[in-house]
Amino acid sequence: MEKIDAYSLAILEELQRDARQTVQQIADKINLSTTPCWKRIKELESSGIIRGYTALVDRARVGLKLQVVAEVNLTQHVEEQVRRFEDAVMACPQIVRCVSTTGAADYILTVMVRDIEHYDRLLHEVLFKLPGVAHLRSSIALKEVKDDMRLPLAEAAPDPQKRRAPPRR
Repeated sequence: MEKIDAYSLAILEELQRDARQTVQQIADKINLSTTPCWKRIKELESSGIIRGYTALVDRARVGLKLQVVAEVNLTQHVEEQVRRFEDAVMACPQIVRCVSTTGAADYILTVMVRDIEHYDRLLHEVLFKLPGVAHLRSSIALKEVKDDMRLPLAEAAPDPQKRRAPPRR
């Protein structure tokens, strides 16, 4: 784990809230001058803590009305089969998230498609044909109760003193 101080955590909080802010706006909000703020942002980017910037798109407004959570079990857990499965998942744009898990499923996928007909087609043309799949169980999301991409950064600070953001002006 990288050492992150209160100012860097505050910068990350602000960028998660609105990444289109100027460095000056962020610096003003966290009570830091512009140059050190800019340097910290560049360090966070170069270290890989900030992986990139993106726009959050309302999936329903662009026609992706169906969200499916699929639990997948593999036939075997040999390295070659796992790699082939994960490569195939990476190549499928409708699978927007994939996590390897413990418990009943080996993997949990989040799939976004237009409607149930498109999901049925994806099931038969792609998902059932993923390498090594022994079992796939789908759950249709009825509604999103919470959809927040922001990380709870206060939890990341190991020292309780660092959990408090620097004073705001």
